Amino acid sequence: MKLLEYQGKELFAQVDLPVPPGKVANTPEAAKRIAGELGFPVVVKAQVATGGRGKAGGIQIARTSEEAEKHATDILRMTIQGEHVRCLLITQAVEIEQEYYLGITLDRSARRPVLLFSREGGVDIEEVAKSSPEKIQKCHISPLEGLHAHQVRRLLFEAQVPQSQMGALTDVTQKLYRAFVEYHAHLVEINPLAFTPEGGIWALDSKFILDDDDLPTKIPNGYEERIDPLEQAAHEADLQYVKLDGSIGIIGNGAGLVMATLDLVKLKGGRPANFLDVGGGATAAQMSKALLLVLRDRQVRGVFINIFGGITRCDLVAQGIIETQKALGMRVPMVVRLVGTNEAEGRALLKQTQGFIAVSDMEEGAAEIARLVGSSQERN
Repeated sequence: MKLLEYQGKELFAQVDLPVPPGKVANTPEAAKRIAGELGFPVVVKAQVATGGRGKAGGIQIARTSEEAEKHATDILRMTIQGEHVRCLLITQAVEIEQEYYLGITLDRSARRPVLLFSREGGVDIEEVAKSSPEKIQKCHISPLEGLHAHQVRRLLFEAQVPQSQMGALTDVTQKLYRAFVEYHAHLVEINPLAFTPEGGIWALDSKFILDDDDLPTKIPNGYEERIDPLEQAAHEADLQYVKLDGSIGIIGNGAGLVMATLDLVKLKGGRPANFLDVGGGATAAQMSKALLLVLRDRQVRGVFINIFGGITRCDLVAQGIIETQKALGMRVPMVVRLVGTNEAEGRALLKQTQGFIAVSDMEEGAAEIARLVGSSQERN
């Protein structure tokens, strides 16, 4: 479950993490009133569970009530990364002297949480990790012992943080770990974590991903509404699905194969819209459910289906895909790679049906769907 910023900040406040005063608004009039109550300047922030708010214009500074109302009107009309803005957080603006990144997530290979810290706050941490990995300090945390202050201080020393900020950063980091544990999180993140010229420290944003299967009782009512409806539908259909922010739907059988498919599509210039694993013994009915689910995402402009048939029969997979296409009258490009049991029969069925490109090579399929979706978006 991905929480909205204001929901994450409410949980931060419960563990005494410092967050600027703010309130939620659902209308421009409410935004205007709240801004006046808080005092200027204020920040008007779109509340969506996706990234890219700032680049999309979903975060604006207002210095008057009229500016706050205008920004609220504009932002409430936006759709950011496929998600319509339904509410806003109006919060006091903070003068920033120094920004940091601070996060805790699960390192599944090490089977324990990992603390992440960077002096490159306020920017996309994934880009920092890719272009300058040396700018991110890491520290694994023992689930039995918890996070010790000396571990935090050593990490901050390695990051060359000024001595004057060590105490406040150590305190905030330990409180963030408390939030990570108490709320059964997969990820907690503050970006940016900001120091003011006066030496104050504030969590200016929050990213909170909770375990859907282990929600703690202290989560306030209504937070479960943040479960993505597509992910909820997939759970009910026994499909492993994760929503992403691209335009190419991905379906495969086996988590490793799907992950490799995502990477290959991205390498070929495409942007995956999801991770969807139908499992090792996919049937025609399962494939139909999977395809229907992927196509419910309005961002999807094409689909790449990558099946390795061991237990799975490729001809049954092809039947499920064809039946779904006929039922929906689908118009998006579809590339299907079938390899394994009855692969020749499966590809023959697809080739007899208009609207499919059947391939046997995974790399060829990834390149083809990236090309088709790219061409379609250029025409639009």
